[in-house]
Amino acid sequence: MREVELWARLEEVLGAGYARVWAENTVLADLGSRTVDQALAAGIPCKSIWRAVWAQLELPNVLR
Repeated sequence: MREVELWARLEEVLGAGYARVWAENTVLADLGSRTVDQALAAGIPCKSIWRAVWAQLELPNVLR
């Protein structure tokens, strides 16, 4: 997964206006207590980030 796809998925589930705010402010335990933005900066693969987001938001399996 590329970063552009990660952002598209985040915007799909959270809305275009809220996705960036959420990614900047929400700390995810599955990312080592990092936000999405911090995880991207740390070089964590986008697929791993999406899986952490998916679990945090308790999204349906079809979005995994």
